[in-house]
Amino acid sequence: MSQAVIFSQLTTVQDWVRWAASEFNRADLFFGHGSDNAWDEAIALVMFSLELPQQFYEKSSTCVVLEEEKSTIYRTVEKRITEQCPAAYITNQAQFAGLSFYVDERVLVPRSPIAELISKHFTPFIKESMPPLRILDLCTGSACIGIACAYAFPEAEVDVLDLSEDALNVAQINIEGHGLSAQVIPIQSDVFSSVKQEKYDLIISNPPYVDKEDVDSLPAEFKHEPEMGLGCGHDGLDIVREILAQAASQLTENGVLICEVGNSQIHVESVYPSVPFAWITFEQGGHGVFALSKAQLEQYQEIFDQQVIAR
Repeated sequence: MSQAVIFSQLTTVQDWVRWAASEFNRADLFFGHGSDNAWDEAIALVMFSLELPQQFYEKSSTCVVLEEEKSTIYRTVEKRITEQCPAAYITNQAQFAGLSFYVDERVLVPRSPIAELISKHFTPFIKESMPPLRILDLCTGSACIGIACAYAFPEAEVDVLDLSEDALNVAQINIEGHGLSAQVIPIQSDVFSSVKQEKYDLIISNPPYVDKEDVDSLPAEFKHEPEMGLGCGHDGLDIVREILAQAASQLTENGVLICEVGNSQIHVESVYPSVPFAWITFEQGGHGVFALSKAQLEQYQEIFDQQVIAR
C-alpha cells in the first residue's frame, strides 16, 4: 500500500495507532524495552510523534491527525521497523519505578524487576526501622536504580558507579533532571575500585550478566544497546564474581547486597552450590535477583575469592 493511500485512509490518532500496531506485528518485532506488545508501543510512538504525553491517548484518540503530523508518525513507525530500534531510543524516554528517565544508545533501556523491590523499600531485607543512609548503585547505566532509591529513601546518600564514561554522562542528565545533584553522586569506577574506603548499608547491582550463548541469540533490538552492558564472559558472571568477592568489605555491619543475574541464575547456582542465595520472587514479573547479607558474604568469602582466582 502506498504512503499516499495510507495517509488518505488513516484519519484519527486511533487509526494511526491501530495501523502502527499492525505494522509492528507484521514485522515480527521484539518487544521488551519498555513494553511487551505492539499496541502499547504503537501508542508510545504515535503520541511521541504528536508531541503529546502518552497518558493523553484516551482523550485524543478520536482527534484528527494533520498531514504534517501523519508524515512524522509514518517516519517514526518506519524507523522502528527498518532499524529494529527499541522505542525508548527513538523517544529518548523510559519509565522505571514510576519515574521518567532520559535514555539513548549509551545505556541499557531500564527494565529491571528491582523496581518492584524499591517500591517495597527492599522489605524484608531492609528493616523499616533501619532505612539505609548510604546506598550504592553499582553498574548504574542511566542511574535509574540509584535515582529511584533516592526518592524511596530521601535521607540517604546515593553513589552511582559505572566504568563507562558515556553511561555516566547519561546518568548525569537524569540526576540533574530529577534535581538530585546534592543526593546522587556519579563516580567512574571498575567495580568497587574508586570507593574502596567507603561503606554502604545497601548495595544494588544490575551488572552485565548475559552469557555468550544468549548474547549470540539476542533479537536485533538488543544490538542497539551497549555491548559492555549485556555480555560478561562465557557464563555471564565475570563481574558478578568480582562483586561477590569484594562486596563484604564495602558493606556496613547490617548491610545487604542485592544483585540481578537474570537467566544466568542457573550459572550462579552451578558455580556456588553451597551458597544460600535468597532468590527473590516478583509479583510483577522478573527473576534472577538474589540477596545476601554482609554476614553471609563473609561466611563464604573463601569460595568467592577462589572463583575470582580460578577465572
